[in-house]
Amino acid sequence: MNRVLVVDDEPEILRTLGITLRARGYDVVLAASGREALSRAAELPPDVVILDLGLPDLEGVDVIASLRGWTAVPILVLSGRSDSADKVDALDAGADDYVTKPFGMDELLARLRAMSRRPVAGDGAPRLSFGEIEVDLAEKRVTRGGTEIRLTPTEWHLLEVLVRHPGTLLSQAQLLTDVWGPGYETAQGNLRLYMGQLRRKLEADPARPAYFLTEPGMGYRFQP
Repeated sequence: MNRVLVVDDEPEILRTLGITLRARGYDVVLAASGREALSRAAELPPDVVILDLGLPDLEGVDVIASLRGWTAVPILVLSGRSDSADKVDALDAGADDYVTKPFGMDELLARLRAMSRRPVAGDGAPRLSFGEIEVDLAEKRVTRGGTEIRLTPTEWHLLEVLVRHPGTLLSQAQLLTDVWGPGYETAQGNLRLYMGQLRRKLEADPARPAYFLTEPGMGYRFQP
């Protein structure tokens, strides 16, 4: 049975979708805010997310970005915003499809079925540990023995890309593109600088790293 996380601040839409989806055999989890959605997703990882962009506490785009930090679950955006820029922002953040309110239930169900059939790759647990370090991908927090380790946004992004591909050799060009964006494929100095900063903060002996390994001339590997 597919689990669907429905996120919307309109009680009537939550109620209607909950009843309709359960009647069609889905296991439905409901959330009325962005923070509640992230918490429920971590506790009960969904197979599909239906997400409203206009939430009371967080922008829907921020919720998408947070989910994409640890899961590739299909995300169907459901919103009253019809402006194409909102659609582009949602899709660029990692959404898979977009339905504008008011919507036809048959269309939404058809899109949901199509998304449910897609293979999902790259999912991982929202929390992982190595050595004394614990990384919470959903909350974007790193701790050692319960004490938070402060990372800059770039350090976090680099860590996130590495830990989502454990044991995999990631080329310098791939890491630079994923973290800094197109046009930075040859900025190896940036990568060396931030990798050194991550090691100083997260490795017991930064000079002899146990987890963030260099493959000379090729790239880097996170080895948990």
